[in-house]
Formats: sequence, C-alpha cells, structure tokens
Amino acid sequence: MSALLEAGHRRAEAITRQHATTYYWGARLLPEERRRQVHAVYALCRTADDVVDSPGATSPGRVAGTAQRLTALEQRFEEVRAGAPTDDPVLAVAADAAERAGIAPSVFRRFFGAMRQDLTTTRYETWDDLLGYMDGSAATIGEMMLPVLGATSPHALGPARSLGLAFQLTNFLRDVSEDLGRGRVYLPQAELRAAGVDPAGYRAGLAVDEPWRAFMRGQIARNRELYRAADAGLPHLPSAARRCVTTAYALYSGILDRIERADHDVFGDRVHVPTPAKVVLTGRVLTGTWSP
Repeated sequence: MSALLEAGHRRAEAITRQHATTYYWGARLLPEERRRQVHAVYALCRTADDVVDSPGATSPGRVAGTAQRLTALEQRFEEVRAGAPTDDPVLAVAADAAERAGIAPSVFRRFFGAMRQDLTTTRYETWDDLLGYMDGSAATIGEMMLPVLGATSPHALGPARSLGLAFQLTNFLRDVSEDLGRGRVYLPQAELRAAGVDPAGYRAGLAVDEPWRAFMRGQIARNRELYRAADAGLPHLPSAARRCVTTAYALYSGILDRIERADHDVFGDRVHVPTPAKVVLTGRVLTGTWSP
C-alpha cells in the first residue's frame, strides 16, 4: 500500500473517531479492510460537511464561494476515483474505498447535492420536504455503506436507507440548538406551528414546557418507526457487518432514551451516550443480549 493511502487511512480513522464515535465503535467490529473503508467514506462526507458548516460559510456574501469549494471537492473526488493523481490523503482513500466496494457514483452525487442545498435552504415546511433533503444527506449514507459492509441481498437496501434516515433524525432532535446557531432548523415548520412551539425561544432561555415535550414525543415516535423499518435489513448482512450495524443502531437509538431522560430538553448540555454506557451496549450486542 502506498504511503499516501496509509496516511489517508490514519487521517480518516482520526476524523471518524473525533466526529463520529458511534460509527467508530461500530466499525471496530469489522475486518480491517472494511473498517478502513467505513472510515474513508465517512471522512469524505465529513470533509464536505465541514465546507458547508465552516464559520460564515452561508453568510450572504460567502455562499457563492462556499458553493464553489464544495463543487471543487466533488469534482476532485470524481477525478481521483477516475484515476487522476492527488496528494490529498482523504480523497485518495475515499476514492479507493468507493472503487473497491463498488459504490455507485450517483450516490455521491446525491449526497453532494444535499450539501449544496444546505447553502440556500434553512427551513423545511413539511416532513415530506425534510425527507427530500434527507434522501441525499442521510439515506445515501446507508446506500454507501451497504457494499462496504458486504451486503448482497437487494432486500437490504430499503432498511439501509431507513437506518440512515433514523440516524440523521436522531441528530436533528439532539442538535436543535446547535443547528439554530447555524441558522438552520431541521424540523417540519408546519408541525412546529401546529404544536405552538418555537425552538428559537427555548434556545434563548424559555423553559422547556409541555407543548415542546409533546412535540418531541411525536418526533421520537417517528424516529423509532424508522429504526424499526431498519430491523429487516440486519439478517441480510454478514455476521461481522451485522454486529457493526447493530452496535451503531444501539448507540444511536440510545440517544433518544437520553433525550427522554432529560425531559426532552435539548437546549442545555448536549445529549450523548457516555463512553461507559457505550462499552456496556457494545458488550450486550456482542453477547446477543441487546435487541432493538
């Protein structure tokens, strides 16, 4: 393996460990080659996300420049995947992983399209509108990971998409305050109005009240339906991949439990599953004592 790819794998692993501990813990259960591919694909997606979320990236005078940087990243990735030389270790390992796993180029194009949408769209009126965005930003992640994990059955596709959606919706519910800080709300506006709640008010200091709790209970119920829809895909994965995905599933869905324990207040300290709890959950997955 070239020095560039080795450097890229170290960098991708570090990015995954820093920014996506759930993916990192799950991927530890995979054989080395597949684990490295998970890290590589995640690192590419994180790099694109960082372009969009960098300070001031979506301010009126900088959106065009941010869009250019994002397009340049996408084009460089496609060129490297097609065989062009690069000195960027993340692009090198991401292109190598995509080729080895056989991830369809169209999946990456849909992902980058969703990232571009973040530059101009900050609100979604309905759940269907939000789902349209999440098709590119989240369902695609499930589609990318299927060939990396070695799934061969077409019956795994729908559940993989559902799991990608479930993971992202969990992030949206946990990170309401953080997203507001970037000027975005990934919750259906029509449902917020119907519930009579405004997350900006809670972020500004309004105490979480029963209308907000009721709204969150409905969103968590929807989230858990997505997790249940993902259950059907687990039997179609090789055993190591099944353990990997089940671990990520357990850790991510555990965030919903933590939100409930916090009385649905996601405006204070960031809700997370502590490392000791992650160790316990991972052990339960490995011993077969955890179930969705």
